[in-house]
Amino acid sequence: MTMLRDAYRQKYEAQIEELNAHLTVMKARAKRLAADAKIAAHEEIADTDEKLAALKTRLSALRNASDTAWKDMKGGVDAAWTDLNKAAKRAMKRFGTTPAKPRSR
Repeated sequence: MTMLRDAYRQKYEAQIEELNAHLTVMKARAKRLAADAKIAAHEEIADTDEKLAALKTRLSALRNASDTAWKDMKGGVDAAWTDLNKAAKRAMKRFGTTPAKPRSR
């Protein structure tokens, strides 16, 4: 009977070791995925920041433009806004946030 009991215990100890090895691999993969997600999130934020800076630069130039020049610049400002808006929406979707809505009084 002792032999049967020892074999039974050894069977489960071996299965526990195998499961533990799988868990170790899964934990390592989870760490890598978390690191990849952080990198992607930072890249997404950096892209949005760059597009915001580009729009601000165009608006600053527009402020000082002549009546004739601003019409030529309008398309660039519109395009910069579209790029920024798309990037911001992607970032908000990734982070599960929504734009702030104006408060009603």
